Amino acid sequence: MRKERLNSEPFSSVDTAWLRIDVPTNMALITAVMIFDEPLDLERLKITIQYRLLCYERFRQRIRENHGLRGSLMWEHDPNFDLDAHIQQIALPEPGGLAGLQALAGQLMSTPLDRSRPLWQMHLVENFGEGSALVVRLHHCIADGMALVQVLLSLADETADAPRPEPPEEPRSTESTLFGKLILPPLRLTNDALKLSGKFLRGSLNILDDPWYFKDVAKEGIANATALANLVLMSADRDTLFRGECGVPKRVTWAEPIPLEDVKAIGTAFEATVNDVLLAAMTGALRRYLEYRQEEVDFLDIRAVVPVSIRPPQDFDKLGNRFGLVFLPLPVGLKDPIARLAILKQRMDSIKGSRQAVVAFGILAAAGFSPRQVEKIIVGLFGKKGTAVMTNVPGPRKLLYLAGKPIRFIMCWVPQPGGLGLGISILSYKGEVLVGVASDAGLIPDPEEIVRGFQEEIKSLQQRVAALERR
Repeated sequence: MRKERLNSEPFSSVDTAWLRIDVPTNMALITAVMIFDEPLDLERLKITIQYRLLCYERFRQRIRENHGLRGSLMWEHDPNFDLDAHIQQIALPEPGGLAGLQALAGQLMSTPLDRSRPLWQMHLVENFGEGSALVVRLHHCIADGMALVQVLLSLADETADAPRPEPPEEPRSTESTLFGKLILPPLRLTNDALKLSGKFLRGSLNILDDPWYFKDVAKEGIANATALANLVLMSADRDTLFRGECGVPKRVTWAEPIPLEDVKAIGTAFEATVNDVLLAAMTGALRRYLEYRQEEVDFLDIRAVVPVSIRPPQDFDKLGNRFGLVFLPLPVGLKDPIARLAILKQRMDSIKGSRQAVVAFGILAAAGFSPRQVEKIIVGLFGKKGTAVMTNVPGPRKLLYLAGKPIRFIMCWVPQPGGLGLGISILSYKGEVLVGVASDAGLIPDPEEIVRGFQEEIKSLQQRVAALERR
């Protein structure tokens, strides 16, 4: 009993919520794809995982659940841990090539992990062109998308001839530094929002114990109470073909990389950020897709659910889920790309100063301790008020190497909780912008059309910039 207590750790409430959100039609998995132009050596990969990933306890731990007891979920060490069960080498099935890899990623995205083992797995695809690919899956209850990208990059080196990983001097806990030399600048709330919401964050685990907790938060400042009211009273999002009952099969695709400097040039021309430009281009792509499917788009706004990190600086090196959600209205009904860019910039600026993400974090914390029926209602709250999950992660500017091989491409998707059928990921890496789309196969069987529309929108904005320069 003594040994078990030492090797066990309770779930946080938010991590509990993400475990219970998991359903067959919307797995709560974070899925990443990495592409290499050279074959990746399986044994070298295992050594890297052994000494750079498994030194963190969470990746050796499984779930222990005592049904019916509140707060009964525990992390415990897997006594039968086998690295070979988590890293599997497979051949790419037909049709092979890029289409085959995308089909495989979609299939794995909708395949549950074995809950009797630690909740992560890697598939090394050995015959992707002249090189290889790596598909990584990690359950959201272990960490959020920002932390997963940090984890993946902590496995990498900055040079091809870096020494082979060696055993750490001493074991590290899940609270130890994850990233070392590779630190990403996460998307965060403003300092003012974090400061004013501190009481909310510190007490988020006590919400169910004190039904009047939100009233106490309101006394701290009217801004938090207003954000809560706005979120609860927010109307359901507009019905479009993007929304509907999800099935198990998923589709995955991604675009050719776009030079980051090209996106910056557009932003400079129209006094917008890179993020503003990318959001505007994706909004235009969704409009094009609706038109392609012959759906009415005039005067249409749909909401993107955007994860926002709320980690204080001292917690950037920890696993777990430390993020809230904001709802960004996308002006799909605007035909002019410059008008869309201006409206999105205005809306993004407004959200950056709000407490919406912090309030959403508190609701997710409450969901972790709620009875399952109440929990379904809370999850439905988010699913009904949004249409798509949209993430934007700034990555490293330099080329990185995994197990001695250069990483040419990396993409990561977070889950679409609450029955959402569309996930859009934007990630920057080595001076390029990478865009990926994951969709429910029944609702959006051809996500490549959205990717194509995104590329066309970037070209359209570039043409506007060229017209300005000619004037």
